[in-house]
Amino acid sequence: MKSKKFILVFTSIVTIGAIVFAFLKTPIYEARALVEIGNYKLHNNNNNNNNNNNNNNNKSELDNASQLTKKLNVLYIDMLKNQKDKLAEISSISVPKKQKDFIDIKSLAISNELAIKEVQSVVKYIQDEHQKILDDVRQRRELEIKNIDTKINNILNKEVVLLNQKITLQEENLKDYKKQLDLINSNIIKIQDTNPSLAALKLMEKRDLSTFIVNLNMQLMDMRNQKDNLETTVVNELVEKKNLVKSMLLPHNYKNSEVIGKIITNNYPVKPKKKLIVVVAFVTGLILSIFLVFFLNFIRDEKDTVK
Repeated sequence: MKSKKFILVFTSIVTIGAIVFAFLKTPIYEARALVEIGNYKLHNNNNNNNNNNNNNNNKSELDNASQLTKKLNVLYIDMLKNQKDKLAEISSISVPKKQKDFIDIKSLAISNELAIKEVQSVVKYIQDEHQKILDDVRQRRELEIKNIDTKINNILNKEVVLLNQKITLQEENLKDYKKQLDLINSNIIKIQDTNPSLAALKLMEKRDLSTFIVNLNMQLMDMRNQKDNLETTVVNELVEKKNLVKSMLLPHNYKNSEVIGKIITNNYPVKPKKKLIVVVAFVTGLILSIFLVFFLNFIRDEKDTVK
């Protein structure tokens, strides 16, 4: 109590110094954004369904949030941490708990505008990288459509044409062989009474030729079935596949990474925390002044004891 003036003055000086420090220190603002990882829709067929059972709604994510976070931390935090006189910096890039498809980005700057620009630079990098993936997927699907068109063109203008030629040739051969068979039948009728042995040979020839004609008819049926299968089943399947791939090119099947809502800022700086600094300075000054009083009194008492 005897040193209350000293305690009051000392505490006031420390507190005023803290107030001056808090108000002179450059205010730091924070911007924050939650980025959702983009995706694209996969082909909705049996093979893709079997191979991608874990994909949500048959979609493929453009990136792994955890791996992307590590990469961004190296590019925007670790590699830039030694830069001096920075007006803005990325303070943290992380994956929110229980959210595997989102990235939380925070920045600090001397103004909200600079903090927002810092976050936007990271978001733009993510979007540019993911746009390359989306463009590559589109190009592969466009190439797939071209390949399907080529297959359809080959079937209709080459394979079917060739089969038609073979069928026409086979039909002409059958006509010739049937004429030969008719000729053999007429010869058998003429010689069966006058030359039985020759008639028997002609009967054997007739049997072999009939078997050969049956085989030719079977081959002709196979070629016709093959042609019908190419013109209907195979071509229709290719057209259906082409339409499916074309539907995958529609814009709504592609989603680039984007900020959910908007970049969040605050009208008040996050640093320095003026109230906290003043309160801590006041408490520290009070405790330190009391300690000094007790310490000085202790030294004074020791001197008096020595005397």
